[in-house]
Amino acid sequence: MSDELWSRAEIESPCVKLCTIHPETRLCLGCARSIDEIAAWGRMSAEERRAVMAELPGREPAPKDRRGGRKARLER
Repeated sequence: MSDELWSRAEIESPCVKLCTIHPETRLCLGCARSIDEIAAWGRMSAEERRAVMAELPGREPAPKDRRGGRKARLER
């Protein structure tokens, strides 16, 4: 796929083409945007996009702690 399709004269998209939505946080593992933000991105004003972009560095798209495994068995 050509990157020309992804380039725009407007504020850049945070998309890194790793589009997977985490089932618990409902955030994209690649860019940390919500499904609603991704869907609305093309209709957002430049100010709205800048606001989302400013929030992204502080978001955790997936929980850091491990689920299951030995630790979970020992805690039962």
